[in-house]
Amino acid sequence: MSDLKQTLTQIVENHLPDESHFLVELSMGAKGDQTTLNILIDADQGVTIETCAKVSRNVSEEIEAKDLIDTAYRIEVSSPGVDYPLASRRQYQKNIGRTLKVNLESGKEVKGKLVDVKDQEIVLLVAKKEKGKKATEEETSFPFEEIKKSVVQVSFK
Repeated sequence: MSDLKQTLTQIVENHLPDESHFLVELSMGAKGDQTTLNILIDADQGVTIETCAKVSRNVSEEIEAKDLIDTAYRIEVSSPGVDYPLASRRQYQKNIGRTLKVNLESGKEVKGKLVDVKDQEIVLLVAKKEKGKKATEEETSFPFEEIKKSVVQVSFK
């Protein structure tokens, strides 16, 4: 990680309102002569627009005070959308009880209800269908290193 990105990460983390909030991702990109600093934050109980605005203001003030970015820049602070892949153990923990679509490194795709998050793996309740029999549900573990991408499935029931 570059020194600037590491410094910016620390600044963002210092301006989060409390321990229930956490940084999901920080990225920088350039469009023309303007740099965009994208900050994704999340919280155990969800993120408000007021929190995003406050983090944006405080981070911007500290960047200016320390003169860290010498070109024109824009800060965008938001929470990950429902279609954004889960990136940390903490995000998995927050989504226990919800249905996930998990793409594995092997290319296999699995859907199931997230029932537990352990140190090295997640546990899903997965429907097992056998020909001629009623579908049953079975707890199945998936190690984090075998997970390529996990996305929460939105239900409109």
